[in-house]
Amino acid sequence: MDIKYLNLKKITESYREEILEAVTEVVDSGWFLQGEANRRFESHYADYCGMSYCVGCANGLDALTITLRSLIESGEMEKGDEVIVPANTYIATILAITENHLKAVLVEPRKDTFQIDDRKIEAAITERTRAIMLVNLYGKNAFTPKVGKICLEHKLRLIVDNAQGHGLSLNYPDKLFPLPVVCHSFYPGKNLGALGDGGAITTNDKSLACIFRTLANYGSSRKYHFDYCGRNSRLDELQAAILDVKLHHVNNENSYRHAIALRYIREIANPALTLPSETYWLNNVFHIFPILTKNRDSLQQYLTQKGIQTMIHYPIPPHLQKCYASSPLIVKPTKGLPVTEQIHNQELSLPCNSSMTYDEVSYIISVLNEWESL
Repeated sequence: MDIKYLNLKKITESYREEILEAVTEVVDSGWFLQGEANRRFESHYADYCGMSYCVGCANGLDALTITLRSLIESGEMEKGDEVIVPANTYIATILAITENHLKAVLVEPRKDTFQIDDRKIEAAITERTRAIMLVNLYGKNAFTPKVGKICLEHKLRLIVDNAQGHGLSLNYPDKLFPLPVVCHSFYPGKNLGALGDGGAITTNDKSLACIFRTLANYGSSRKYHFDYCGRNSRLDELQAAILDVKLHHVNNENSYRHAIALRYIREIANPALTLPSETYWLNNVFHIFPILTKNRDSLQQYLTQKGIQTMIHYPIPPHLQKCYASSPLIVKPTKGLPVTEQIHNQELSLPCNSSMTYDEVSYIISVLNEWESL
């Protein structure tokens, strides 16, 4: 067999006619930025997320960066303040913090869920802590009642990096204040992916939503008048129209991923592999299906030889990247980050998406069960 990790061409082909119709409508309109397609998608996506406001932007990193910049502009934060964040995230989460001259305070994840360990958050809080940035890593909802309680007790802003969690329930408790902000990426490989880059910010905070939109438009709320030194970060009309088409199908996509993940969990029985726990299964859209093994490179090579493409998310954690080697904006626990480093050394992602057939899933399970770890 020849099983790709993600066959975007095959997935896109499923919606080809709808996409072409939407693109043609934009082309025929003659309006390519900040038009009707954006307004329509923003409205639909806000409703889908259960939130009042959605602001489209150029990509997921910009969504995170603009969010933090807006909190600085509003006076809620200032340079040097601290944001608590899981240590095992993709580097974009950390880049958004440090780009705003804020400190990223790294907290270990749990090995059974890959999400931030809410038992270790309070120990990381200082007088300069202003926010907790959760990451719905691999498609698993990272929010817990304990995180909500910590935000309330310490009056911390909850920011959520939802780049991998399209379709998760984002209805956070109404009593949380300040109100949560959720950042999204529409990179093509996501569960809800554009045919190019794209991003968005959703919130119930009207005043912040206005700042998001202004900052993303050069800092201008009306033409040639600039309230802030902003940036150019806008979701173009073509991508908004395409995303609006695909939004109608994302729940079906997620259901297909659930079905594959359930087969993996129930049928992979190789003791050399650590599969996600039952806790991991809850509130998960399975953007990525991760397994752990001490002999990851050997397993990946074996699967490649068997015609199965896999990915590693991610081989090097942010705190070990060259760009952060001596950064004063990265705060690590005194005991180091052994859990994070173990996950990054052992994680391997199996194909899990709607481009796969039942027989391909069966083949992957069979091949994994036959593998003998050295």
